[in-house]
Amino acid sequence: MDSKIPPQFINRELSWLEFNQRVLDQALDPKTPLLERLKFFCIASSNLDEFFEVRVAGIKQQIESDVVERTIDGLTASENFRAVQRRVRRMVDQLYRAWREELKPDLEKNAFRFFEIGELGAADRGWVENYYRAEARPVLTPLAIDPAHPCPQLLNKSLNLIVQVEMVEQGQALKHLAVVQVPRVLPRLLKLPHPQPKHSYVFLAHLIGFYLADLFPGTKLLGYWQFRVTRNSELYIDEEEVGNLLKAVENELHNRRKGDAVRLEVEKDCPQDIRSALLGTLRLEDDDLYVIDGPLNPTRLMVLYEGDHSPELRDPPFVAPISAPFREHADLFSVIREHDVLLHHPYENFDSVVDFLQQAATDPRVLAIKQTLYRTGGDPRIVGALMQAVRNGKQVTAVVELRARFDEANNILWAGKLEEAGVHVVYGLVGYKIHAKMCMIVRRDEDAIRRYVHLGSGNYNATTSRIYTDVSLFTCKQEFGEDATNLFNLLTGICQFQNTSRLLVAPFQLHATLLRLIEREATNARAGLPARIIAKMNALVDQEIIEALYRASQAGVTIDLIIRGICCLRPGVRGLSDHIRVISIVDRFLEHSRISYFENGCQPEIFIGSADWMPRNFYRRIEVVFPIEDGTLRERITSEFLALPLADNVKARLLQPNGTYNPAPLKKNSLARRSQGEFIKLALGKPVSKSKVRQPKYPVVRLARSPLKNKT
Repeated sequence: MDSKIPPQFINRELSWLEFNQRVLDQALDPKTPLLERLKFFCIASSNLDEFFEVRVAGIKQQIESDVVERTIDGLTASENFRAVQRRVRRMVDQLYRAWREELKPDLEKNAFRFFEIGELGAADRGWVENYYRAEARPVLTPLAIDPAHPCPQLLNKSLNLIVQVEMVEQGQALKHLAVVQVPRVLPRLLKLPHPQPKHSYVFLAHLIGFYLADLFPGTKLLGYWQFRVTRNSELYIDEEEVGNLLKAVENELHNRRKGDAVRLEVEKDCPQDIRSALLGTLRLEDDDLYVIDGPLNPTRLMVLYEGDHSPELRDPPFVAPISAPFREHADLFSVIREHDVLLHHPYENFDSVVDFLQQAATDPRVLAIKQTLYRTGGDPRIVGALMQAVRNGKQVTAVVELRARFDEANNILWAGKLEEAGVHVVYGLVGYKIHAKMCMIVRRDEDAIRRYVHLGSGNYNATTSRIYTDVSLFTCKQEFGEDATNLFNLLTGICQFQNTSRLLVAPFQLHATLLRLIEREATNARAGLPARIIAKMNALVDQEIIEALYRASQAGVTIDLIIRGICCLRPGVRGLSDHIRVISIVDRFLEHSRISYFENGCQPEIFIGSADWMPRNFYRRIEVVFPIEDGTLRERITSEFLALPLADNVKARLLQPNGTYNPAPLKKNSLARRSQGEFIKLALGKPVSKSKVRQPKYPVVRLARSPLKNKT
């Protein structure tokens, strides 16, 4: 490594892989209910798929393009690829070992069985054969591979069988290869009809393999092996060159399924010559090959988790109550006029947000609705409310982000339905993703026209609202309404950004404001005033922000970072980050809220919003971060939303200076604290241990002297 590269940053890709390790750790934790462990196992596998589709694909493109830019920790693209590959291989080995040695045996002990065709009794064997004849065989297409039939275009992440047959031609026995794709239209796991054991399955790939000879009459079947190809799934759209963004995204979605291959997975007994043939066909190297001892697409095992069976193998059920301010008042607008309302999802029901829109759609006093939609989800109530509002004569505008990764097709579908219903659909600004979470309702109240604004850290998605932790605010304060109006005008019209009085908006002012707020804490610390920063987010990558946090730490600011995923900041390093602690919580719900606390000399300022501290959020997205001005709400955020995660010693993991994570220490005779469990208790009105934000003492580690030290 170049000696001029500072050692104070953690590699982004390796940090992400450490996050996925924490997800996998939940699957390995025997204290977690079995089906929840299976869920985390599937999530870890799905996460790895996306990592290859996007991040590894990007690294490989950098290598092919001879990009000279280094990573934040000073690695070339080739060095980064090798480091990632080493870490991924360890993770894949652990992932499948967990399936073979822990999850599968434990599932079988609990009446979940996975049968080979030869193990079935006569009745089940007959059912399986009928299924093959009636359901599978009609949709199977054997594709020969020879000079007249080149290897077919294998779809991204599709499961395939590479088949070797022998056929006598002109007196000679010749070997041939063919590919059979396992149909995506059929369930990957087939549940057998007999009642014992209660959950009995056959893998579709095994069923097809058992009857493969039927597809190749006149040949001798020598063998078949499962394999899967992962492809580059990034969308490449030059927005300034396309006349119709909707059509451009639709076209690119088709290309995604056929992008350059970046990974080949084969089952463990696949012969070397077959592996080499597949690698050559896909233009991949040995480094891109992963030999799998287990199911090649573990995410399909989520079918075992789905449904309402086996409650004893799951987390206790939890139904979020309606937030107290809305519980006894049918008219949400009257409640919001009295005071701001803060919601904490999934501990408080997202139905209040849906009700807000549905009431607006039918309220004769409502004149207009404006809303951003990033991930619309499958729940039709929100988009249905927008359509109903149009039918009721209201002016409705929806800013739909077509490029929300892996939700593009869904968003295109809903955008079309909204347009057909008469909603004014806008696709945002050239060069920026619209990631802001914002809704504004214009209502003619008895005393004046008033703007009711909803702002949040999460999407308008009723499905994810039950499994993601997020925070949102209802307000009708004039300053918030004016800022929201100006921002919607920017998104839908032709104008330049106007400075806002309350909202912080990326890419225009958010980054600079955060740097100023961090520097203010450093200045206060040097002056002997109380100085504290607490920030909760999904990822911390931006180098300028990290350097500012290092300077604040060196000035004596106490800094707690609650970061679920990527963190490129290296905490606990003497002379660099002595006063910085980083924790990550992976638990039942996906930590997704973004909250920032600045002590401000005993006059705390708290901000919530849609933005992580990453360059993409600061410079390539429209993001909205908003202050919490109500003192009671600020106290709730401090004493609950921030204090409980900081006190967590069950699910919290502490980032070490070397980039790994260790469990939070549980001191002798201390109370076990699991923040998400305590949030559930609070939501149900049960008592929890009182928490407050304390000034902790952090261990420090010596590291090479940082060049940043001269900048303080």
